[in-house]
Amino acid sequence: MAEFTRTQVLEEARKLAEMLANTEEIERFKQVEAKLNENQKVTKLIQKIKTLQKQAVNFQAYEKREALKRIEDEIDRLQAEIDEIPIVQEFKETQIVVNDVLQLVSGTIAREVTNKVIESTGGDPLSGKTAAADKNNVGCDH
Repeated sequence: MAEFTRTQVLEEARKLAEMLANTEEIERFKQVEAKLNENQKVTKLIQKIKTLQKQAVNFQAYEKREALKRIEDEIDRLQAEIDEIPIVQEFKETQIVVNDVLQLVSGTIAREVTNKVIESTGGDPLSGKTAAADKNNVGCDH
């Protein structure tokens, strides 16, 4: 069995990252993000929210609860308005898809590494035990 250095593994990880960065899902995410950044309505609403957030910090510091509540309500209203904009909804959907792809890759790597460790010790991947664990009844309920 071939052994690899940490440097070699990290280089392969960089290659995998390059491949992922050029998938259809990531390309779609980049396109939607560009459209989102060009949307003047979204930009203006985000700027309003940032301004209100600064005011909220000041009101909180000076314990002006009524004013703080009004600001927080307005921030929530603006956030809801942003969330209703189709490009924002599309952006959030593409974020979910990209996250799912990354989770799938990460989970696959973790699972395969675990299986390779189990197999390399003569264990059984289906039971999830290495040969040593199986021999010593580690993980058994007896």
